[in-house]
Amino acid sequence: MKKLIAAILAAALLSAPAMALGTLKDGDIAIKAPSAILMEKSTGTVLYAKDAHRRMPPASVTKVMTMLLIVEAIESGDISPDDMVTASQRASTFGGSCVYLEQGEKMSVRDMLKCIAVVSANDCAVAMAEYLCGTEQAFVDKMNRRAQELGLKDTHFKNCTGLFSDPEHYTSAYDLAVMSRELIRHDMIKEYTTIWMDSIRGGEFGLSNTNKLVYYYDGCTGLKTGFTNEAMYCLSATAERNGVEYIAVIMHGQTIDERNADARTLLDYAFANYALCPLRAGHALAPVPVRLGTADSVQPVYAGPEAMLIEKQGSSGVEYAVSVADRVTAPVAAGAKLGTLTVTKGGKVLAEVPIVAGSAVGRIGTGRLLLRLAARLAGG
Repeated sequence: MKKLIAAILAAALLSAPAMALGTLKDGDIAIKAPSAILMEKSTGTVLYAKDAHRRMPPASVTKVMTMLLIVEAIESGDISPDDMVTASQRASTFGGSCVYLEQGEKMSVRDMLKCIAVVSANDCAVAMAEYLCGTEQAFVDKMNRRAQELGLKDTHFKNCTGLFSDPEHYTSAYDLAVMSRELIRHDMIKEYTTIWMDSIRGGEFGLSNTNKLVYYYDGCTGLKTGFTNEAMYCLSATAERNGVEYIAVIMHGQTIDERNADARTLLDYAFANYALCPLRAGHALAPVPVRLGTADSVQPVYAGPEAMLIEKQGSSGVEYAVSVADRVTAPVAAGAKLGTLTVTKGGKVLAEVPIVAGSAVGRIGTGRLLLRLAARLAGG
């Protein structure tokens, strides 16, 4: 039954009507990077895209996927933040951004993740890859499987760092936004990606975030920077204000300042012009009586997304109308439609949200029905 409800919810999400938004087009605002995207977190709504499916080298923004696999392993209980990881000879020899792990040095998963998030430590990324999967290659295979699970069409990884140039190591602005969206659904990552300055090794080694937006952009929640001579300046920037979070991905910026300015421009536009509209009425749904059922009633639940993105100028005066069956007859299948929530603004329908049965209710047998009738006659 749970699988049936999940399928219905997924179908409702895909089919839910979307309000026409004043989506930006290339040229509407000044974005200098050749590839960029702006996406809202909870709905996945894309508000701006500039050549967002072009396959490009991602440099260290690769580590968005690396961090996602680490966080998922922690939250699934496969590893603990307190586990101690021993640096291999290979991890200790990595260059680029690193914290200079020594072969045999032990560091907690917590500190390893902090170093990856804050200073883009390549040595820590490799050490964690080896800790999770035995070898970096096995970890990279897992990265690619996870990319497939997320439906990413323009992503393929050859390493967990993004440090090395390889024609088979690529992603796109859109795919990075999807990866970033998946990562920031795990609130624990923000304990690390919002750090401005910190230290490891008992305060002996200082860390300063490579993402300067963390310091000066209001509401910044991360996420990851990257640079190589081939990829140039890349960034997945996330920020949240008043319960709404956006993701701005910039690929192949010419300078750090241009990259950061592009991200700020996109985030500023989103916060200034859009708001989330709940797709739930502000009261609990009452149980629906069931005739001839093994239960007297069934609990209705909403199917589909919890909110939609609308332009701020239309965010006031939204009205909700709930229409639910007065009574239904058994059998009732889990996920059977019981009614509709209609969301309107100024007489225009923004969305129609299905209201469905939260569980199945069987039909009582003849014998039980006769006993029930007898009991009613005896009481009457």
